[in-house]
Amino acid sequence: MRAGPGSVTIYHVAERAGVSISTVSLVVNAPHRVKPATRERVVAAATELGYRMTAGRRVGAIRVAVAAPFTAYPSYLRRLAGMLARARTAAVDVIPYDLASAASAPSPLLDALPVRTDVTGLVLMGVPLGGAARRASRAARIPVVHVDVVPREHASLDGPVVLVDDREGGAQIGAHLAARGHRRFCFVHDVQRSPAYVSAGMLRAQGLGEHGEVIGFPVTTADDVAAAVRRAAAQGCTAIVAGHDRLAAAVLAVTRSDPALHALAVVGYDDGDLAQALDLTTVRQPLEETGRTGLELLLGIVSSGRQSAEMVRLRPELIVRGSSSAPIMGKSM
Repeated sequence: MRAGPGSVTIYHVAERAGVSISTVSLVVNAPHRVKPATRERVVAAATELGYRMTAGRRVGAIRVAVAAPFTAYPSYLRRLAGMLARARTAAVDVIPYDLASAASAPSPLLDALPVRTDVTGLVLMGVPLGGAARRASRAARIPVVHVDVVPREHASLDGPVVLVDDREGGAQIGAHLAARGHRRFCFVHDVQRSPAYVSAGMLRAQGLGEHGEVIGFPVTTADDVAAAVRRAAAQGCTAIVAGHDRLAAAVLAVTRSDPALHALAVVGYDDGDLAQALDLTTVRQPLEETGRTGLELLLGIVSSGRQSAEMVRLRPELIVRGSSSAPIMGKSM
């Protein structure tokens, strides 16, 4: 039986779930520290009792949780900036949660759902939901919008999806390099420990491979990058494509410090102040637009009361600068 408004406290939730009040608090504020079965039991109890966390909430505000690997990849901070710009024009509170990168996890599916029972919805970026988290969102009746999360073949995600066409971005790089005489590309990317999800890097490599041979080099440290660059040159690669601009900066530090590697073309991915300062050819992602679009989709679900399975796919743009503009010596354009 659902209690009347304002009559349910954290003590009632703890009693219903058979846990301590500190455990209920952890489920709200640090869900990764609580076992999945316990999290689900607490969320179910709170939902059954009609318990809502309201302290500090603006009257009439929509409260949106945004979860992403913010500290692992600056691109997600730019997506968040797009959301915040939109949130300023509406009564929307945005609550960010920092997640570990899916690439670094042996099991990348997010099972510790960072959702308080008082939130209106969740925007999840870069990390897929696992089964426990999906059940928790359904039990709490919380709509979820996915940004930069690619559904696996023959699978679906709960809620709308916003993507940048990463395969198209890789194909744009490949066409640019092929036009300058390059036929063998080294793809330097972050180590992906699990094959259980489709990463942006996998799609970019597929697009790149439409225009030449791709040799992958997964890296973790700066020493890995330096070793990858030298191995790439030894294996006949004439161009190095990095999974993101920070990796491309590490590649350029190696190529520009060794005259024997100066001829290697280097391309990054994302675009921003770093790429411009380094004169780096890169692919510009509409990062702020993906964040804004994700929030717009969530607000649409909230206002209509109807779930959506819409997929929005945005197009990236190749930005050519000095790091790859010269053709291979002896090759004509």
